[in-house]
Amino acid sequence: MRQFLGPCPVCGGSKLLQRDVLWSELFNSWQLSAAEISYIDRQQGYHCAQCFNNLRAMALAAAILCEYKFIGTLEQFCESRTAVSMLEINQAGNLTPFLQKMSLHKLVEYPQFDMIDLDIESESFDLVIHSDTLEHIANPERALSECYRVLRNGGKCIFTVPIVVDRLSRSRVGLPPSYHGRPGIPAADQVVYTEFGADAWKTVLGAGFMSCEIFSFEYPAALVLIARK
Repeated sequence: MRQFLGPCPVCGGSKLLQRDVLWSELFNSWQLSAAEISYIDRQQGYHCAQCFNNLRAMALAAAILCEYKFIGTLEQFCESRTAVSMLEINQAGNLTPFLQKMSLHKLVEYPQFDMIDLDIESESFDLVIHSDTLEHIANPERALSECYRVLRNGGKCIFTVPIVVDRLSRSRVGLPPSYHGRPGIPAADQVVYTEFGADAWKTVLGAGFMSCEIFSFEYPAALVLIARK
């Protein structure tokens, strides 16, 4: 399997580092194998030493650049693509400082904005992005239907969720609570409702999108979903 070695698609930095981020309580509750622990740790912990974006954020940046056929870094894209209106739902890693350089960028965050009932006018944006947010929503299909609603015709929702590629998605309803964030801190907004698997595309199409593409920045650690309206 091909591993991404740089440079960083966000800022162009060449120094990439790995740190372990998963903890035993989390990977035990998700019943992850050793191989799954390895690639999810890489997804969350492999990062650019210059802009501090991890592999999943770099993958999201690369998907945006590919979708808009832009040659260069995300920073350069944001400085030059002023005509793209973008809605960012919760901060997408450390991409936000770069995305805010776009004149038509809007950031909304929980709890002021609830993803299942966005207080935003329909057909307002060309692009909606979010990163590792959907698994924390009790009704992810409803949340994506809101992304669909606020997009103009032909618009795109580009996002990441942690995908365990060798299993199907499962709800954690009825299972002991599992949290992302930091070990030992059960923050209410970090509780996991859905563990996404190889059928994550079903949630996208169920929300009304015309198509769902899987963009592979690095398989299986860095996958991005591109939903088109």
